[in-house]
Amino acid sequence: MPLFTKRHTGVSYIVVFLGNPGARYNGTRHNAGYMCGDALSKSLGIKIDRLKHKSLTARAEIGGAGVLLMKPQTYMNLSGEAAADAMRYYKVPPERLLAVSDDIALPLGKLRVRRDGSAGGHNGLRDISEKCGGDGFPRVRIGVGGKPNAELDTADWVLSAFTGFDRSEMERAAARAADCVRCIIEQGLDAAMQKYN
Repeated sequence: MPLFTKRHTGVSYIVVFLGNPGARYNGTRHNAGYMCGDALSKSLGIKIDRLKHKSLTARAEIGGAGVLLMKPQTYMNLSGEAAADAMRYYKVPPERLLAVSDDIALPLGKLRVRRDGSAGGHNGLRDISEKCGGDGFPRVRIGVGGKPNAELDTADWVLSAFTGFDRSEMERAAARAADCVRCIIEQGLDAAMQKYN
């Protein structure tokens, strides 16, 4: 019997905002997904603060659809544990799981919406792919800019905090990504890809 046969009442979409929990990671490049979650929750007038499915969560209604918003507390590399737990509980299929993450291959502030695809070296997306049935879930990637020099360790770069102009630009990008998430749920992926890519 297929895993995703009957939807749990009240939730038809799951949006997982990728990042690392804890104050030391606030405002870092790897937490661009969390920043989008904060922007979306603020625009909806809710807080993502209920501990469930190894995540801080909130229930919201967007475009008439019940949506679970998630900020996994598993650390980035185990994001799939949280996403899979929620997918099993609500019987939400992969095509209605939306992941929001950082992307160092994109210029600062640029968005890229995809219906599916590879993890592209992103450990959080890779873990979701491994634990949630493959690469067939949509994603919104938020550009955080590439390393300023080749010698800099990638982990050090993504765990570094935004400062000055970059921080202001990321706050704008997070708000735009939040609008993109709403567009995906309200109008569909094609509309969002046309508008935000």
